[in-house]
Amino acid sequence: MTGLSERILNLGESATIAMSQHSRDLKAKGIDVINLSLGEPDFNTPDFIKDAAKKAIDENYSFYPPVAGYLDVREAICRKLKQDNNLDYKASQIVVSTGAKQSIMNAVLCLVNPGDEVIIPAPFWVSYKEMVKYAEGDVVEINTGVETSFKITPEQLENSITDKTRLFIFSSPSNPTGSAYSEDELRALAEVFARHPHVKVISDEIYEHIRYTGTHFSLASIPQIHNQVLTVNGVSKAFAMTGWRIGYLAANEDIAKACTKIQGQFTSAPSGISQRAAMAAIEADPTEVSYMLKAFKTRRQLMIDGLSTIPGFVCNEPEGAFYLFPKVSAVFGKHHNGQTINDATDLAMYLLSEAHVATVAGDAFGAPEYLRLSYATSNELLSEVIVRIKSAIENLAS
Repeated sequence: MTGLSERILNLGESATIAMSQHSRDLKAKGIDVINLSLGEPDFNTPDFIKDAAKKAIDENYSFYPPVAGYLDVREAICRKLKQDNNLDYKASQIVVSTGAKQSIMNAVLCLVNPGDEVIIPAPFWVSYKEMVKYAEGDVVEINTGVETSFKITPEQLENSITDKTRLFIFSSPSNPTGSAYSEDELRALAEVFARHPHVKVISDEIYEHIRYTGTHFSLASIPQIHNQVLTVNGVSKAFAMTGWRIGYLAANEDIAKACTKIQGQFTSAPSGISQRAAMAAIEADPTEVSYMLKAFKTRRQLMIDGLSTIPGFVCNEPEGAFYLFPKVSAVFGKHHNGQTINDATDLAMYLLSEAHVATVAGDAFGAPEYLRLSYATSNELLSEVIVRIKSAIENLAS
């Protein structure tokens, strides 16, 4: 008898955070582990953003901010959404939260009743499914694979919608695959959503500025479904601000008010100093951080080229984010020193123990034949990763 609620007992632990902890534990023992488990840029926050935070401290932004965020920050987000995404929102439709993760959780809790169906294309970010479970909704997965660049078709979407469908959640560019939908692909999906106005859509666009091919297109810019779509974004990834904990949601006013209400009971407003720093990022030209994108693009190619030399790894060329998601099922069934690789979890633990490389098994992302590797680290470490993984895989016997 633990005394804990069924709600928390049924909630899964974040696989990425768990693997990162395994990595830290080994490092504490003096083992040289290269950690590719966390989706965190290895760059420091740009100086102009840090300067804005220092100024905020000097100007005493140390009191409780409004629950939904400072008005001028929300107005800056509105200008950004208009300029970059062709989206028209008022400040009253914006909610600033402690990271995009909270923005999504707020929305799920405000929209999903017990027994409601929530469609999530797989592979998906690890937290989507657990958030729906916490809200007592039923997850409906649409399975995709490397062969289709991990994208769903309008037909798959149409066939998954029922009278019980309440919500659809996706990210583009995607965590964990890096795949990104084109404008034409999103317009085709929008035609399906327009036929089902009872379905709301959470469009997670946190990797908007980390895109190597094509241009980013926001689903909510399609007028027919604008009010069905909740756009989520933030500053963590593009501006190397993961620890500042600022994300935001843009939605119709009723949903925005509901998210403000729940946030008022859970956390209240995010840090005022972080909001001032985030405002500097939001108002900046994305070219201010183009050096990060250039570095990520080089690293992506380094990893694609390297993984293509490893037996049993099948990888596509993702359009954005900083992840590769190779199919590794060809390795299943092989063994080394009495250890058999039965699944991706076994493989991830094998690579951690033998190659000292931390990855994340695809099971947590709804894709048990895959591994996720983040390439948000230096070229030198990534080159070493390829050497270590290749050696470990070649040591496996059939």
